Amino acid sequence: MARAWQRMLSGRRLDLLDPTPLDIEIEDIAHGLAFVARWNGQTLGDFAYSVAEHSLLVEEIFARQNPGIGPRWRLAALLHDAPEYVLGDMISPVKAAIGKGYNELDTRLTGAVHLRFGLPATLPAPIKKAIKVADLISARLEAEQIAGFSKAEADKLFGKTDASVIRGLTIRLRPPAEVRAAYTARYTELLAEITA
Repeated sequence: MARAWQRMLSGRRLDLLDPTPLDIEIEDIAHGLAFVARWNGQTLGDFAYSVAEHSLLVEEIFARQNPGIGPRWRLAALLHDAPEYVLGDMISPVKAAIGKGYNELDTRLTGAVHLRFGLPATLPAPIKKAIKVADLISARLEAEQIAGFSKAEADKLFGKTDASVIRGLTIRLRPPAEVRAAYTARYTELLAEITA
């Protein structure tokens, strides 16, 4: 049988077909996501726009759109793409081409990640929907600011965005080590709020 696990830098061995929360560490997630490029690396700048950087932006947009939302759900927003630390970031057309198999892996890993960090394996529908909205707004900003889309193209593909939600937000391109540290720091801040 083919190997279906990956060794993490933490020493954990994550079984992709049957992931357990015990084999998931935030440092592995932060490291992996900091080195995974969004848009298949087809972005402007000297550094790839990483999934970790995207996740930080999604969490910020989610918090802006949902004032007063608890840190637990902001953590869910930060972790929304966590499975990509082992699956990589595939653009939507590739996910659609692969189909059900990718979705099953993603769902299993997402459930294990959520349980590891004290979230329900399946998020409540309103929270999941709100995170998806923030994710779409982030994708729209990325498309226009760093992925070469015109404003008209971005409007057509991702929809128009409430200016108050995105005011002052610009895409940041940083070295992976810096983004990894920022992601881990944000996780630590949210965890402190949750346990306070």
